[in-house]
Amino acid sequence: MRLYDYLPSANGYKVRTLLKQLGLAYELVPVDIFAGESHTADFHAKNPDGRIPVLEPEPGRFLAESNAILLFLAEGTRFLPEDRFARAQVHQWMFFEQNAVEPNIGTARFWLLTGRQPPESDVLRNRVQNGERALAAMERHLGRHTFLVEERYTVADVCLYAYVHLAPEAGVDLAPYPSVRAWLERVKAQPGFLGPVPPYSANARVR
Repeated sequence: MRLYDYLPSANGYKVRTLLKQLGLAYELVPVDIFAGESHTADFHAKNPDGRIPVLEPEPGRFLAESNAILLFLAEGTRFLPEDRFARAQVHQWMFFEQNAVEPNIGTARFWLLTGRQPPESDVLRNRVQNGERALAAMERHLGRHTFLVEERYTVADVCLYAYVHLAPEAGVDLAPYPSVRAWLERVKAQPGFLGPVPPYSANARVR
């Protein structure tokens, strides 16, 4: 099994976390997205959209989109409930992550850390405000629940943790969300959890 990835990516971090927690061996193939390595003909044959991560579970078969990879890996494991409704709730939170968290917290973090938007820009402030709304929704839910689905740790928690724990790097203060912060600590305490997300490479920054 191979994982084509850029280590500072939180989307790749999700996948690497689950692979470690499942105890699955894999070969990491680094892809320098800022050097154009994800937009070669060879990489486009693996993912026509030219983005990482991409999983190659067996030679010649490729799966893109981090959340699709998470669900593929979690199938038949304790990370994905067998109950139909509980599985749908896992999907609900993973869709929420892609609709409300990643486009806002993820984008704001990327802009700030690579110098693509100044902290005072209106477009950045809009992303931050939308990220705060997403965290407020999570706060309402996690004020009543230990984890996101059925009071148990699932792939939905792996998914949401990746960008939520990096919110301060996006200019989003976590202090107003005590239930979210407590949940982050519970997730981080799970066996086999990865350490910090590596910083962006030097060539990521706009000069």
